[in-house]
Amino acid sequence: QVQLAESGGGLVQAGGSLRLSCVSSGRTFSSYAMGWFRQAPGQEREFTASISWSGLTTTYADSVKGRFTISRDNAKNTVYLQMNSLKPEDTAVYYCATDRNFRSRIVSSTPDYWGQGTQVTVSS
Repeated sequence: QVQLAESGGGLVQAGGSLRLSCVSSGRTFSSYAMGWFRQAPGQEREFTASISWSGLTTTYADSVKGRFTISRDNAKNTVYLQMNSLKPEDTAVYYCATDRNFRSRIVSSTPDYWGQGTQVTVSS
Protein backbone atom coordinates (compact mmCIF):
# COMPACT_ATOMS: atom_id res chain seq x y z
CA GLN A 1 0.00 0.00 0.00
CA VAL A 2 1.43 3.35 -1.07
CA GLN A 3 1.49 5.94 1.68
CA LEU A 4 2.31 9.62 1.33
CA ALA A 5 3.03 11.98 4.20
CA GLU A 6 3.38 15.73 3.67
CA SER A 7 5.00 18.24 5.98
CA GLY A 8 6.31 21.79 5.90
CA GLY A 9 3.15 23.85 5.67
CA GLY A 10 2.51 26.89 7.84
CA LEU A 11 1.78 30.59 7.99
CA VAL A 12 3.99 32.97 6.01
CA GLN A 13 3.80 36.58 4.91
CA ALA A 14 3.37 37.51 1.28
CA GLY A 15 6.72 37.41 -0.50
CA GLY A 16 8.04 34.73 1.80
CA SER A 17 9.04 31.13 1.15
CA LEU A 18 8.16 27.65 2.32
CA ARG A 19 9.39 24.19 1.41
CA LEU A 20 6.97 21.28 1.46
CA SER A 21 8.15 17.69 1.76
CA CYS A 22 6.40 14.43 1.00
CA VAL A 23 7.77 11.07 2.06
CA SER A 24 6.55 8.05 0.13
CA SER A 25 6.50 4.44 1.28
CA GLY A 26 5.13 1.12 0.08
CA ARG A 27 6.80 0.76 -3.30
CA THR A 28 9.92 1.69 -5.30
CA PHE A 29 9.78 5.47 -5.15
CA SER A 30 12.23 6.10 -7.98
CA SER A 31 10.03 4.37 -10.59
CA TYR A 32 7.04 6.72 -10.40
CA ALA A 33 6.19 10.32 -11.17
CA MET A 34 5.18 12.50 -8.25
CA GLY A 35 3.02 15.58 -8.06
CA TRP A 36 1.59 18.35 -5.93
CA PHE A 37 -1.99 19.57 -6.03
CA ARG A 38 -3.71 22.23 -3.97
CA GLN A 39 -7.22 23.10 -2.86
CA ALA A 40 -8.21 26.56 -1.76
CA PRO A 41 -11.34 27.14 0.37
CA GLY A 42 -14.48 26.79 -1.71
CA GLN A 43 -12.56 25.72 -4.80
CA GLU A 44 -11.80 22.46 -6.53
CA ARG A 45 -8.48 20.73 -6.14
CA GLU A 46 -6.06 21.81 -8.86
CA PHE A 47 -2.78 20.60 -10.31
CA THR A 48 0.27 22.52 -9.12
CA ALA A 49 3.45 20.70 -10.16
CA SER A 50 4.73 17.30 -11.27
CA ILE A 51 8.09 15.60 -11.66
CA SER A 52 8.86 12.56 -13.77
CA TRP A 53 10.14 9.27 -12.38
CA SER A 54 13.64 10.18 -13.62
CA GLY A 55 13.51 13.72 -12.29
CA LEU A 56 14.37 15.05 -15.74
CA THR A 57 10.93 16.43 -16.58
CA THR A 58 9.04 18.95 -14.49
CA THR A 59 5.64 20.48 -15.21
CA TYR A 60 3.98 23.46 -13.54
CA ALA A 61 0.64 25.19 -13.46
CA ASP A 62 0.86 28.62 -15.08
CA SER A 63 -0.04 30.26 -11.78
CA VAL A 64 3.16 29.02 -10.07
CA LYS A 65 5.71 28.99 -12.92
CA GLY A 66 8.86 30.85 -12.00
CA ARG A 67 7.99 30.82 -8.29
CA PHE A 68 7.67 27.14 -7.34
CA THR A 69 10.20 24.36 -7.91
CA ILE A 70 9.50 20.65 -7.60
CA SER A 71 12.36 18.24 -6.95
CA ARG A 72 12.94 14.72 -5.69
CA ASP A 73 15.52 12.82 -3.66
CA ASN A 74 15.19 9.16 -4.49
CA ALA A 75 17.60 8.14 -1.75
CA LYS A 76 15.18 9.63 0.79
CA ASN A 77 11.95 8.64 -1.00
CA THR A 78 10.98 12.28 -0.82
CA VAL A 79 9.55 14.88 -3.18
CA TYR A 80 9.80 18.59 -2.40
CA LEU A 81 7.97 21.73 -3.41
CA GLN A 82 10.00 24.89 -2.91
CA MET A 83 7.63 27.85 -2.90
CA ASN A 84 9.05 31.35 -3.27
CA SER A 85 7.46 34.78 -3.68
CA LEU A 86 4.30 33.47 -2.08
CA LYS A 87 1.04 35.34 -2.62
CA PRO A 88 -2.20 35.31 -0.61
CA GLU A 89 -3.84 33.44 -3.48
CA ASP A 90 -1.43 30.54 -2.86
CA THR A 91 -3.29 29.87 0.39
CA ALA A 92 -4.57 26.29 0.20
CA VAL A 93 -4.20 22.77 1.45
CA TYR A 94 -1.36 21.20 -0.53
CA TYR A 95 -1.49 17.51 -1.36
CA CYS A 96 1.20 15.15 -2.53
CA ALA A 97 0.01 12.61 -5.09
CA THR A 98 1.13 9.79 -7.34
CA ASP A 99 -0.38 7.07 -9.47
CA ARG A 100 0.19 3.53 -10.72
CA ASN A 101 1.77 4.48 -14.07
CA PHE A 102 5.24 2.99 -14.16
CA ARG A 103 8.01 5.35 -15.26
CA SER A 104 5.66 8.12 -16.26
CA ARG A 105 6.80 11.63 -17.17
CA ILE A 106 3.89 13.28 -15.36
CA VAL A 107 1.33 12.47 -12.71
CA SER A 108 -2.13 11.98 -14.19
CA SER A 109 -4.97 14.41 -13.54
CA THR A 110 -6.62 11.76 -11.36
CA PRO A 111 -3.90 10.29 -9.16
CA ASP A 112 -4.46 6.99 -7.42
CA TYR A 113 -2.76 7.91 -4.17
CA TRP A 114 -2.97 11.02 -2.02
CA GLY A 115 -1.40 12.33 1.14
CA GLN A 116 -3.42 13.86 3.95
CA GLY A 117 -2.49 17.42 2.95
CA THR A 118 -0.65 20.27 4.62
CA GLN A 119 -2.06 23.77 5.13
CA VAL A 120 -0.27 26.75 3.63
CA THR A 121 -1.53 30.19 4.61
CA VAL A 122 -0.09 33.35 3.09
CA SER A 123 -0.98 36.60 4.82
CA SER A 124 -1.07 39.93 2.99
